[in-house]
Amino acid sequence: MLLRCAFRLDPAPGQRMALARAFGCARVVYNAAIAARERARAAGEPFPTAAVLSRTLLTEAKKTRERHWLGEVSSVVLQQALRDAESAYRNYFASLEGERRGPKLGAPRFKSRKDRRQSVRFTANARWKITETGRLSLPKIGEIRVRWSRPLPCVPSSVTVIKDAAGRYFASFVVETEPATDAERLPASDRAVGIDLGLTHFAVLSDGTKIDSPRFLRRAEKKLKKAQRQLSRKQKGSKNREKARLKVARAHARVADARREFHHQLSPQLIRENQTVVVDDLAVGGLARTRPAESIHDAGWAQFVGMLAYKADRYGRTLVKAGRFEPTSQVCSACGHPGGRKPLNVREWTCPACGTVHDRDHNAAKNIKAAGLAVTACGAKVRPGPVPAQREEAGSHGIRTGARAA
Repeated sequence: MLLRCAFRLDPAPGQRMALARAFGCARVVYNAAIAARERARAAGEPFPTAAVLSRTLLTEAKKTRERHWLGEVSSVVLQQALRDAESAYRNYFASLEGERRGPKLGAPRFKSRKDRRQSVRFTANARWKITETGRLSLPKIGEIRVRWSRPLPCVPSSVTVIKDAAGRYFASFVVETEPATDAERLPASDRAVGIDLGLTHFAVLSDGTKIDSPRFLRRAEKKLKKAQRQLSRKQKGSKNREKARLKVARAHARVADARREFHHQLSPQLIRENQTVVVDDLAVGGLARTRPAESIHDAGWAQFVGMLAYKADRYGRTLVKAGRFEPTSQVCSACGHPGGRKPLNVREWTCPACGTVHDRDHNAAKNIKAAGLAVTACGAKVRPGPVPAQREEAGSHGIRTGARAA
């Protein structure tokens, strides 16, 4: 299993200039590859291959007076920029043909030098290494100090140097772990848990445990508003505006880091204690367009479920997503009686059939767990699949199929 391990970097002033040069050269090569393909598309010609782009945009361009400065950075960085452009087009065409999951992707766009996030990638061909003193040695950049927070599980295959909007530098290593070794790290368990995600409580477990929502963004709103007001008063293009922009970016980065750390602490705890974890398949994209959109984004449900997914896959656990159309808040978990829809302000209700008093979220977590265990037991889908439509609901109604397709 391939994983990424990110660590903070502390480059020296000269190394920051070398990294800025690498960021700029990679961006220029990427934009040149996009422009070459767009010219071929406009002329009705086939797209140039990767070998042709590498020869014209790198080998021959370095010999010209206009692009001789491309030789000041590692050639691996430039080759990876071409691969990124090729991958962007591949994903775009796969999205058009329906072969790629997720929302539709647009055509690749040019990168701007004003983008606050920059990155370059070094593979094994670049001959980068981690020195005996724990520094990251990169070609034509030097040895950069790394803030190691944990040891790497194995020798990384590549490293990506990232500069974020707050001006921080990170090294993201790609490592490969053995599934059998990771599965042995956690003892087998027969426990299962259902998780109901919410806003008042971040998560309510089927065993009755309630985990409060930290609300990192809400707690930092006052400082964020003050920093944003100061930024809006600065003159555009001035150095003071850039300082104010960095202040706003760092404030947002602290919120995002705190939220990510909370998810990283909670997700392994649930994976470690339970063999099967069942969560509700929430339509976060749709909920983010409703009234409590800011609170939904602050909770970060999608990021948390994504962490549960890859950690369950890594340690041999099972993650099940209950169908989003399951009436988990309406059905009594004790007798199965459908209680009907209830407004959000109703947090407790009594089952009219068996008289059980339910906490809304706890009852939903129990139903989510039951739905997930039913899926793992029989392999059935939580939501019924599509069925053939009746004659009066489909077809061309007398129009020949070939003519309709034409």
